[in-house]
Amino acid sequence: MSDHAEIVEVGLRDGLQNESIPVDATTRARWFNALAEAGLNRIEAGSFVSPKWVPQMADTDQVIASIRRRSGLSIEALIPNQKGLDAALAANVDRIAVFTAASDAFTQKNINCTITASLERFAPLVEAANNAGIHVRGYISTVLDCPYAGRIAPGNVADVAERLLELGCNDISLGDTIGVARPREIDSVLDAVLPSIPVERLALHCHDTYGQALANILQGLNRGIRTFDSAVAGLGGCPYAPGASGNLATEDLLYLLEGQGLSTGVDLQAVCRIGNEICETLNRRTPSKVAQAMQC
Repeated sequence: MSDHAEIVEVGLRDGLQNESIPVDATTRARWFNALAEAGLNRIEAGSFVSPKWVPQMADTDQVIASIRRRSGLSIEALIPNQKGLDAALAANVDRIAVFTAASDAFTQKNINCTITASLERFAPLVEAANNAGIHVRGYISTVLDCPYAGRIAPGNVADVAERLLELGCNDISLGDTIGVARPREIDSVLDAVLPSIPVERLALHCHDTYGQALANILQGLNRGIRTFDSAVAGLGGCPYAPGASGNLATEDLLYLLEGQGLSTGVDLQAVCRIGNEICETLNRRTPSKVAQAMQC
């Protein structure tokens, strides 16, 4: 297995979209540039969704316009529809993300359609992105449990993952959206998914509601996964999942990966300092145990 682990930094999108204090585009771009300078190579700059529904993601195009591009840096953005794709292409992003779930009840609450309808909606967008030379990530929410439908069968997750791959997605992120998973349950999902999806095309997206995110990441590492989503300072949650706390903190993930002998190319202390600045701006305390201990 590879001794390198890739982090997909989602704090500026999945994190900030759930914070009550809005952050202007200039500040968000400054944070993006600082995270990139710290060594993170895949960073979500935001999403091209209607500011009516997600006001925190307004002016994502302005954020991207102020990013200092460099070799190896992937500027990524979430899109919901053709208008979002057009905006992402105009902004010259490197990768787009589309999103569905393993639960029809969740997709109905989230994007007002079934899983099948969401995939049909995304098919032409993925094709257009691929034709434009843009990589596509497919998010699958609620891979373990849905706040509306309860426990999800692992076979459902595998089915959605296979359909996303068939659409043309380059990588697939498996999301424990409400943070209830434990290592054995992560294993069950991977038992279902890995026979049909190459491990190098999978990522884990773990929320830390019950404090199990790092344990689940370690289980993913043991199964060969080397790409993980996290958010600086543990920002975020899910507006459609009551009770869901923030993402796994990038600081805590880095500490674990380094301890397991995996290279990331990321400066942990620099990320801690950025996280502390973000928390000061948002008037919140970092949930990252590593940031608290290091007192950067």
